[in-house]
Amino acid sequence: MASPQAPHVVIFPFMAQGHTLPLLDLSKALSHRNIKVTIITTPANAKSIGKDTENHPNIGLVEIPFPIIHGLPQGTENTSQLPSMEFLFPFLMATKQLQKPFEQVLQGMSVSKSLPICVISDFFLGWTLSSCQAFGVPRLVFHGMCVLSMAICKSVCVHMPHTKAKSVLDPIDLPGLELPFHLSVSELPAQLIQATDQNDPFFQFMSDVGQADCNSWGVVVNSFEEIESGTVSSFETFYENGARAWCLGPLFLYDKVEGINKPISQNQPNKLIQFLNDQVTLGSVLYVSFGTQADLSDAQLDQVGLGLEEALVPFLLVVRSTTWSPPNGLEERLEGKGLIVREWVNQHRILSHRAIGGFFSHCGWNSVIESISAGVPILAWPMIAEQSLNAKLVAEGLGAGLGIRKSHDDLGSGIEVSRQAICEGVRELMEGERGKDARERAQALGRVAWRAVQEGGSSHQALNKLIDQLCAFSGH
Repeated sequence: MASPQAPHVVIFPFMAQGHTLPLLDLSKALSHRNIKVTIITTPANAKSIGKDTENHPNIGLVEIPFPIIHGLPQGTENTSQLPSMEFLFPFLMATKQLQKPFEQVLQGMSVSKSLPICVISDFFLGWTLSSCQAFGVPRLVFHGMCVLSMAICKSVCVHMPHTKAKSVLDPIDLPGLELPFHLSVSELPAQLIQATDQNDPFFQFMSDVGQADCNSWGVVVNSFEEIESGTVSSFETFYENGARAWCLGPLFLYDKVEGINKPISQNQPNKLIQFLNDQVTLGSVLYVSFGTQADLSDAQLDQVGLGLEEALVPFLLVVRSTTWSPPNGLEERLEGKGLIVREWVNQHRILSHRAIGGFFSHCGWNSVIESISAGVPILAWPMIAEQSLNAKLVAEGLGAGLGIRKSHDDLGSGIEVSRQAICEGVRELMEGERGKDARERAQALGRVAWRAVQEGGSSHQALNKLIDQLCAFSGH
C-alpha cells in the first residue's frame, strides 16, 4: 500500500478497449513503484477496469457520469458498444461533457492536498490540458501509437507531401524524418489526406485535440526505443516547450517481469485452450484476429475462412461479427484443423502460447507490440487509422513480418483480399523462407522487448526518469 506521502498519478483513458488496456498496464507498473494511481472512468467502464486492477491496492477508481448520446441507448459508454463507426464522432464529442466532472475531481484533490504529480490522458481527451493547467498539474498525452507512425502523421499534417506528389505511387519526402522504408501517398492513412475541409466538425475536433497534444508536458509511448529507428528526437520537434516522448513499453510486460502472470487458461474459452494444448508441433498454429474496430463484410470473412482452409495450416480465428456464418460445410471440414472463436480472448496470452507460430493481423499497435514481444511474426493486413504505417514498419522496417497481397481486380462487393492471396500469404509466413526469416527476426526483437522493461533496460530507465522528473517538477 502506498504511503500518504507517496507520489500520486491520475490516469484518464479514452473509453475504447485498445486505448484503455495499455494505460491499465502502465497503472500497474506505477503501482509496483509504490505510486498511488487514480483512474478516472465512467460507471459502465468501471466494472471491467476494477476487475483488471483488483490485485493492485495502490490503484483506485473515480467514476464520473457519461452523457447520453442522441440515437444511442443509455449506458453506451464504450466504443465497443457502438452499432457502427458512424457513431464515433458523436461519441467523441460527448466526451467533452466530462470536463466539468473531471475538474470537480481535481478540485476535490486540491482541497485535500492530494493533487497528482501529473495527469496522463488520452489524445482524444484534449480538453484535459486546460483543466490540468488550471490546477498547475502537468498533462502527458497517450496516443496508443508508436513513435514512427505518430511522427509520420504529424509531418504529413505539417508538410502535406500528398499535395505535391505527381502520383499516389511516388515516394514522398518528409523533411527531418528518416524512414526505414519507402512511403507513397497510397500508403498514408486515409484520414490524413482526406481531412482538408476546415469547416468540417471532425476536422475541427481533431485540430483542437492536436493543438492540446502539442502543448502537453510530455508523451507516453507504449513502445521501446530499440524499434523506433531513431525517430524519437525528430518526433519531439513537433511539440512545444521541450516536451519529451517517453518510450515506456511494452507496458503489458511489466506484470510478467514482476512475476504477476496469470495462466493462459484464465477467462479463456475451454475449447480454445484445449485446441492449443493439443497441438503437437511447436509454433504450428496461425492466430487470426483483426481487432475490435475493423468492419469486415461477411463476404470478406468467407474469403478469410476459405483461404485459411486451403492453406492447410492449423489456425485459431477470432471473429467479432455477429452475422457471419462460415460457408457451407467449412466448420465441419475444419474439425481438428482450425478453430473459430467468437468470445473475447486475452490476445497477449494466446500469442505467448508455445503452439502459436504466426499472427494474421490488422496491425493495430497493441497487436504489433504484443506479437513482437512474444517473438511471433505477423502477416500484415492493415485496415484503418495508422495501421498501414505499422504494417510497413513490421514488414519492411523491422523485417518481422510479411504484407498481404491486395488485389486490384474486382473481387465483388465488400471483398478486398482474395482467398488465394490469403492462402499464399499464410503458407509463406508459416512455411516459406521469408516467413522463416521473419520469425527469426521477431524472436530476436522479442528478446530485446523483454530486456527493455527489466532493470537497466531502456524502458525501465525511462519510467524511473519520468517519475523522478515529475516529482522534482511538483516539489514532491
